[in-house]
Amino acid sequence: MITLDRARRKIEYPDSDGKPMAESDFQRKPLSYAVEALAYFFRDRPEVYVSGNMLVYYEEGSPEMSVAPDVFVVIGVSKQERRSYFVWKEGKAPDFVIEITSRSTRAEDQGAKRGTYAYLGVREYFQYDPTGDYLAPALRGERLSGDHYLPIPSTHAPGSGLSFHSDTLNIELRLEDSGQLGLYTAAGAKLLTYEEAQDARLKAEAEIAKLKEELARLKGA
Repeated sequence: MITLDRARRKIEYPDSDGKPMAESDFQRKPLSYAVEALAYFFRDRPEVYVSGNMLVYYEEGSPEMSVAPDVFVVIGVSKQERRSYFVWKEGKAPDFVIEITSRSTRAEDQGAKRGTYAYLGVREYFQYDPTGDYLAPALRGERLSGDHYLPIPSTHAPGSGLSFHSDTLNIELRLEDSGQLGLYTAAGAKLLTYEEAQDARLKAEAEIAKLKEELARLKGA
Protein backbone atom coordinates (compact mmCIF):
# COMPACT_ATOMS: atom_id res chain seq x y z
CA MET A 1 0.00 0.00 0.00
CA ILE A 2 2.84 2.42 0.81
CA THR A 3 4.46 1.72 -2.55
CA LEU A 4 1.13 2.25 -4.35
CA ASP A 5 0.46 5.53 -2.51
CA ARG A 6 3.95 6.75 -3.40
CA ALA A 7 3.41 5.87 -7.05
CA ARG A 8 0.10 7.77 -7.10
CA ARG A 9 1.35 11.00 -5.63
CA LYS A 10 3.44 13.41 -7.64
CA ILE A 11 7.12 13.14 -6.82
CA GLU A 12 8.92 16.46 -6.52
CA TYR A 13 12.54 17.04 -7.43
CA PRO A 14 13.76 20.26 -5.75
CA ASP A 15 15.99 22.61 -7.75
CA SER A 16 18.19 23.17 -4.71
CA ASP A 17 19.46 21.10 -1.81
CA GLY A 18 19.50 24.17 0.43
CA LYS A 19 23.29 24.21 0.69
CA PRO A 20 25.31 27.36 -0.11
CA MET A 21 26.82 27.47 -3.60
CA ALA A 22 30.34 27.82 -2.23
CA GLU A 23 31.86 28.25 1.19
CA SER A 24 34.08 31.26 0.49
CA ASP A 25 35.85 33.27 -2.20
CA PHE A 26 38.46 30.50 -2.33
CA GLN A 27 35.82 28.04 -3.54
CA ARG A 28 33.57 30.43 -5.48
CA LYS A 29 36.19 32.01 -7.75
CA PRO A 30 37.67 28.83 -9.28
CA LEU A 31 34.19 27.35 -9.54
CA SER A 32 32.89 30.37 -11.49
CA TYR A 33 35.99 30.49 -13.65
CA ALA A 34 35.82 26.80 -14.57
CA VAL A 35 32.11 26.87 -15.47
CA GLU A 36 32.33 30.11 -17.46
CA ALA A 37 35.59 29.24 -19.23
CA LEU A 38 34.39 25.77 -20.23
CA ALA A 39 31.03 27.15 -21.40
CA TYR A 40 32.79 29.73 -23.57
CA PHE A 41 35.29 27.17 -24.88
CA PHE A 42 32.45 24.89 -26.03
CA ARG A 43 30.17 27.73 -27.15
CA ASP A 44 30.08 26.53 -30.78
CA ARG A 45 29.34 22.91 -29.93
CA PRO A 46 25.56 22.53 -29.42
CA GLU A 47 25.97 18.95 -28.14
CA VAL A 48 28.16 19.93 -25.18
CA TYR A 49 26.44 21.08 -21.98
CA VAL A 50 28.38 22.80 -19.19
CA SER A 51 27.00 23.65 -15.77
CA GLY A 52 27.80 23.66 -12.07
CA ASN A 53 26.21 23.46 -8.64
CA MET A 54 23.16 21.88 -10.19
CA LEU A 55 21.36 18.88 -8.75
CA VAL A 56 21.88 15.77 -10.85
CA TYR A 57 19.10 13.22 -10.18
CA TYR A 58 20.03 9.72 -11.23
CA GLU A 59 17.18 7.44 -10.15
CA GLU A 60 13.64 8.14 -11.28
CA GLY A 61 11.17 8.21 -8.42
CA SER A 62 13.85 8.73 -5.76
CA PRO A 63 14.60 12.45 -5.23
CA GLU A 64 17.10 11.56 -2.51
CA MET A 65 19.29 9.88 -5.13
CA SER A 66 21.06 13.03 -6.30
CA VAL A 67 24.44 14.70 -6.35
CA ALA A 68 25.48 18.31 -7.04
CA PRO A 69 28.84 18.55 -8.84
CA ASP A 70 30.62 21.89 -8.56
CA VAL A 71 31.49 21.78 -12.27
CA PHE A 72 30.33 19.24 -14.84
CA VAL A 73 30.32 18.69 -18.59
CA VAL A 74 28.06 16.38 -20.58
CA ILE A 75 28.86 15.46 -24.17
CA GLY A 76 25.96 14.43 -26.36
CA VAL A 77 23.06 16.42 -24.89
CA SER A 78 21.53 19.74 -25.92
CA LYS A 79 22.87 23.05 -24.66
CA GLN A 80 19.49 24.22 -23.30
CA GLU A 81 19.00 25.78 -19.88
CA ARG A 82 17.90 23.45 -17.10
CA ARG A 83 16.72 23.77 -13.50
CA SER A 84 18.04 20.29 -12.65
CA TYR A 85 19.64 17.46 -14.58
CA PHE A 86 17.79 14.14 -14.82
CA VAL A 87 19.97 11.27 -15.99
CA TRP A 88 17.06 9.07 -17.13
CA LYS A 89 15.58 11.92 -19.22
CA GLU A 90 18.87 12.99 -20.79
CA GLY A 91 19.97 9.43 -21.46
CA LYS A 92 23.38 9.77 -19.84
CA ALA A 93 25.31 11.07 -16.83
CA PRO A 94 28.00 13.79 -16.87
CA ASP A 95 31.27 12.83 -18.56
CA PHE A 96 33.55 15.17 -16.61
CA VAL A 97 33.40 16.61 -13.08
CA ILE A 98 35.49 19.02 -11.01
CA GLU A 99 34.93 19.39 -7.28
CA ILE A 100 36.31 22.51 -5.59
CA THR A 101 37.12 20.71 -2.40
CA SER A 102 38.04 21.79 1.11
CA ARG A 103 38.75 20.27 4.49
CA SER A 104 35.05 20.44 5.39
CA THR A 105 33.92 18.66 2.20
CA ARG A 106 36.78 16.20 1.77
CA ALA A 107 34.94 13.25 3.31
CA GLU A 108 32.09 13.61 0.81
CA ASP A 109 34.36 14.45 -2.14
CA GLN A 110 36.63 11.48 -1.44
CA GLY A 111 33.88 9.11 -0.39
CA ALA A 112 30.19 9.39 -1.26
CA LYS A 113 30.52 11.67 -4.29
CA ARG A 114 33.47 9.79 -5.70
CA GLY A 115 31.58 6.53 -5.38
CA THR A 116 28.48 8.01 -6.99
CA TYR A 117 30.45 9.38 -9.91
CA ALA A 118 32.05 5.99 -10.51
CA TYR A 119 28.63 4.33 -10.32
CA LEU A 120 27.22 6.82 -12.85
CA GLY A 121 30.14 6.32 -15.22
CA VAL A 122 31.64 9.81 -14.97
CA ARG A 123 34.74 9.32 -17.11
CA GLU A 124 37.02 11.85 -15.40
CA TYR A 125 36.89 13.24 -11.88
CA PHE A 126 39.09 16.14 -10.76
CA GLN A 127 39.50 17.63 -7.30
CA TYR A 128 41.00 21.06 -6.65
CA ASP A 129 41.81 22.32 -3.17
CA PRO A 130 42.27 26.13 -3.56
CA THR A 131 43.59 26.67 -0.04
CA GLY A 132 45.83 23.59 0.03
CA ASP A 133 44.22 22.51 3.29
CA TYR A 134 44.50 18.80 2.68
CA LEU A 135 45.23 17.87 -0.92
CA ALA A 136 48.93 17.62 -1.72
CA PRO A 137 49.34 18.54 -4.50
CA ALA A 138 46.26 20.75 -4.59
CA LEU A 139 45.03 19.37 -7.92
CA ARG A 140 44.24 15.72 -8.55
CA GLY A 141 42.76 13.95 -11.56
CA GLU A 142 41.30 10.46 -11.89
CA ARG A 143 40.02 8.50 -14.86
CA LEU A 144 37.45 5.71 -14.72
CA SER A 145 38.76 2.24 -15.48
CA GLY A 146 36.04 -0.36 -15.22
CA ASP A 147 34.16 0.67 -12.10
CA HIS A 148 37.14 2.24 -10.30
CA TYR A 149 39.09 5.47 -10.63
CA LEU A 150 42.79 5.44 -11.37
CA PRO A 151 45.12 8.46 -11.05
CA ILE A 152 45.74 10.52 -14.19
CA PRO A 153 49.51 11.00 -14.55
CA SER A 154 50.71 14.59 -14.30
CA THR A 155 53.38 16.50 -16.20
CA HIS A 156 55.07 19.85 -15.66
CA ALA A 157 54.30 22.82 -17.89
CA PRO A 158 55.98 26.26 -18.01
CA GLY A 159 54.61 28.44 -15.22
CA SER A 160 52.71 25.48 -13.84
CA GLY A 161 53.35 23.20 -10.94
CA LEU A 162 51.41 20.31 -12.44
CA SER A 163 49.42 19.68 -15.59
CA PHE A 164 46.84 16.96 -16.20
CA HIS A 165 45.47 16.10 -19.63
CA SER A 166 41.75 15.46 -19.93
CA ASP A 167 41.13 12.91 -22.65
CA THR A 168 37.41 13.56 -22.33
CA LEU A 169 37.57 17.29 -23.11
CA ASN A 170 41.02 17.41 -24.77
CA ILE A 171 42.17 20.22 -22.47
CA GLU A 172 44.86 20.64 -19.83
CA LEU A 173 44.08 21.31 -16.18
CA ARG A 174 47.00 23.04 -14.51
CA LEU A 175 47.99 23.96 -11.01
CA GLU A 176 49.61 27.34 -11.57
CA ASP A 177 52.71 28.40 -9.64
CA SER A 178 50.36 30.78 -7.80
CA GLY A 179 48.31 27.78 -6.63
CA GLN A 180 45.35 28.73 -8.81
CA LEU A 181 43.52 26.42 -11.19
CA GLY A 182 44.09 27.11 -14.88
CA LEU A 183 42.41 25.49 -17.88
CA TYR A 184 44.28 25.38 -21.18
CA THR A 185 43.80 24.09 -24.70
CA ALA A 186 45.96 21.16 -25.78
CA ALA A 187 48.05 23.74 -27.68
CA GLY A 188 48.71 25.70 -24.49
CA ALA A 189 46.33 28.69 -24.77
CA LYS A 190 44.51 29.55 -21.57
CA LEU A 191 40.74 29.15 -21.60
CA LEU A 192 39.05 32.51 -21.07
CA THR A 193 35.62 33.40 -19.79
CA TYR A 194 33.33 35.41 -22.08
CA GLU A 195 34.18 38.60 -20.19
CA GLU A 196 37.92 37.93 -20.39
CA ALA A 197 37.66 37.19 -24.11
CA GLN A 198 35.75 40.42 -24.72
CA ASP A 199 38.31 42.43 -22.74
CA ALA A 200 41.13 40.85 -24.74
CA ARG A 201 39.34 41.64 -28.01
CA LEU A 202 38.78 45.29 -27.04
CA LYS A 203 42.40 45.62 -25.96
CA ALA A 204 43.61 44.15 -29.26
CA GLU A 205 41.33 46.47 -31.24
CA ALA A 206 42.62 49.47 -29.30
CA GLU A 207 46.22 48.45 -30.03
CA ILE A 208 45.45 48.05 -33.75
CA ALA A 209 43.78 51.47 -33.85
CA LYS A 210 46.79 52.99 -32.13
CA LEU A 211 49.16 51.40 -34.66
CA LYS A 212 47.05 52.65 -37.56
CA GLU A 213 47.13 56.18 -36.18
CA GLU A 214 50.90 55.99 -35.78
CA LEU A 215 51.28 54.66 -39.33
CA ALA A 216 49.11 57.45 -40.71
CA ARG A 217 51.16 60.03 -38.77
CA LEU A 218 54.41 58.65 -40.16
CA LYS A 219 53.06 58.69 -43.72
CA GLY A 220 52.01 62.31 -43.32
CA ALA A 221 55.30 63.42 -41.82
